[in-house]
Amino acid sequence: MAPETAAQVLSAEQRYADELAFLAAYDDGARPPGWALTPRAVVTFIRGSDGEALQLPADRRTCPADTELPASMTIPAKFVGERSLVERCVVTLAGERGLLLVGEPGTAKSMLSELLAAAVCGTSALTVQGTAGTTEDAFRYGWNYALLLAQGPTPQALVDSPVLTAMRTGRVVRIEEVTRCLPEVQDALVSILSDRRMNVPELSGTEDGLIRAAPGFSVIATANLRDRGVSEMSSALKRRFNFETIHPISDVDTETDLVRRQATAAVQRAGAAYAVDDAVLDALVTVFRDLRSGRSGEGWDVERPGTVMSTAEAVQVAASLGLAAAYLPGGDALDLVPGHLLGVVRKDDQNDHARLLGYWDGPVRRRAEDGSAMWRRLWDLRENLR
Repeated sequence: MAPETAAQVLSAEQRYADELAFLAAYDDGARPPGWALTPRAVVTFIRGSDGEALQLPADRRTCPADTELPASMTIPAKFVGERSLVERCVVTLAGERGLLLVGEPGTAKSMLSELLAAAVCGTSALTVQGTAGTTEDAFRYGWNYALLLAQGPTPQALVDSPVLTAMRTGRVVRIEEVTRCLPEVQDALVSILSDRRMNVPELSGTEDGLIRAAPGFSVIATANLRDRGVSEMSSALKRRFNFETIHPISDVDTETDLVRRQATAAVQRAGAAYAVDDAVLDALVTVFRDLRSGRSGEGWDVERPGTVMSTAEAVQVAASLGLAAAYLPGGDALDLVPGHLLGVVRKDDQNDHARLLGYWDGPVRRRAEDGSAMWRRLWDLRENLR
C-alpha cells in the first residue's frame, strides 16, 4: 500500500476540526437554518475567547461521531481585525444576504471568507476563483458532454458549479476575486442572489428545470481595491452585497506577532525551527509599515511604492529569512533583508526600486545616525539594493 501523502495546506475545517466540534456542543443556542454553529459561536471561533477557557457541561461532551470532547478549551484568535467587523459579516450571512469583502491585497480577505464558511456550514471547499477566463458555467452549471450526446439534456448529465452545489445543499459558496471576472459573467449572480433559484432551460417542463436554494445558502465574495476598474461590478450586483472593508493591521505589536507566528508555522511545515532574531523581525515589519503608510513612526515622510507592502508579503519575507537561517546557515539574517525587499517592490513598478533607495537614504540613514546598531547595519547594506 502506498504511504499516505500529507497535504501541504489543510482547509480551515480540517485545521480547526476540534474547535468547531467543541463550539458546536458548547453553544446550544438558536442557529439560522442550515448553520453548523450559532452566530455567537462563529464570532468566537474567528476572534477567539479572549484567553478564557470555555467550560463544556458533562452532558454535552460526546459529539455526533461518538468521540469524547474536552471539558474545556481556549479558542485562539485567527483573524486580526475588529470584532465588530466580524459580527457584521456574521449578521449579513445570517440574513441570507451576499457578503463582499474588499481591501488591499494581503489583508486576509480570503482567510476570513474561509473561516466564515468553515464555521457556518462546515466546509470552505465550495469555491470559485475569479479570473478573466472564468465563464458563466462556474456560477451556473455545465454538462457532461458524453452523457449529453448519449442521453440528451438530463439531470444526470448536468454538472453542478460550486454555486449550484451550495444552493442545493444550503451551504456557503466563496467567490474569490469577483472583479477579475468579466461583467457579463458577474451578472449571472444577480438573479441567484435576488431570486434564490436557478433556471435550467434545457430541463424546462421537468421538476429539475428550476432549482431553489436550500436554507443556509449564502455567498461570500472578495475583491481587491487594486483591481477596481478591471471589471467594475454593475449597480444591480452591488446592491445585492453588503460591503465590508478589511483594513491593514493598525497596531505594530499585533502585526509583528502575527508575522512571527505565521512565519514560524511556515518554517515548521518545511521541517525546520524558526531562528530569526526578534530585532530583525521588528526591523522588517517597521520597513513594511513605513512604506505602506507613506510615513515613518517618527513622522518622516516616505514615498510609497506602487507595490502593496502587505502583511502577507511581510510573512513571506520573514519565512524566507527563517528558511535561509535553517538550511543555509553561516550568515546574518539581517544581511538578506534588502535583497528580499527588492524582490517585493519590483513586482509592479520599476520606479519602486528608486523609492526603496529613497527610503534607505531617508529613515534608514537617520535611524543609523541616531545610534541604532540594527539600522546602522541596514544602512551599510544599501549597496545590496543596486
